[in-house]
Amino acid sequence: MIQLERVSKFYGQSTTLAVREVDLEIQAGEMLVLVGESGCGKTTTLKMINRLVEPSRGRVAVNGTDVRDTDPIALRRTIGYVFQGIGLFPHMSVAENIGIVPKLLKWEPNKIGDRVDELLDMVALPPGKYRQRLPAELSGGQQQRVGVARALAGRPQIMLMDEPFGALDPITRDSLRSEFKALHRSFGLTVVMVTHDMTEALFMADRIAVMQQGRLLQVGTPQQLLARPEHSHVAALLETPRRHAALLEALMRAAKP
Repeated sequence: MIQLERVSKFYGQSTTLAVREVDLEIQAGEMLVLVGESGCGKTTTLKMINRLVEPSRGRVAVNGTDVRDTDPIALRRTIGYVFQGIGLFPHMSVAENIGIVPKLLKWEPNKIGDRVDELLDMVALPPGKYRQRLPAELSGGQQQRVGVARALAGRPQIMLMDEPFGALDPITRDSLRSEFKALHRSFGLTVVMVTHDMTEALFMADRIAVMQQGRLLQVGTPQQLLARPEHSHVAALLETPRRHAALLEALMRAAKP
């Protein structure tokens, strides 16, 4: 579905590579999570898939076609994109925000309306109550749900997600993670998600790709990384969820009568 072949990125005249010869293949229907500390190149890697960032070297292909051979605007209309800042248009209603891609794709108005209502139901925002609201009238969690609905509106096969739950409170974040996992399975979406949170990566991913200083250190299932970290940095990232799990277990034992 998505192939990155020796992909590198540098900016301007800099000799420092933001991304260094990344080789990665994401299968159809898979959720792959890119994880690493801030500045490791994960968001740049994500953005090279839909040409928000152009590779300096290497090849990115979607369904076997080099993305450089596809008009970038046309490419982005076929790929859903969700990010932490949500990016809803403040002057447009919820329905208008969700319907923007189908409108650009020249869907008939009645089909756009039906799709908006279908998606609002899907993300647990009743259309009769929410379709005419402005983003400022919504909570952060509700805005993020609209962002997910908007990304799904054009029926994409691929979703790119850049720290989509990072700004939410823990309860809302946990709820949306579970709901998106269900949507992922239901639609058979191919998802590439960026996070700096290894615990989130372990919960969400079919496979995890760990990056450091622009390099890809290890790719594997959560179980493979937990059992056999191949790099000291991977092991260090796994220590936080291990420590949290051990602390929680100790607290639960202490709380038993």
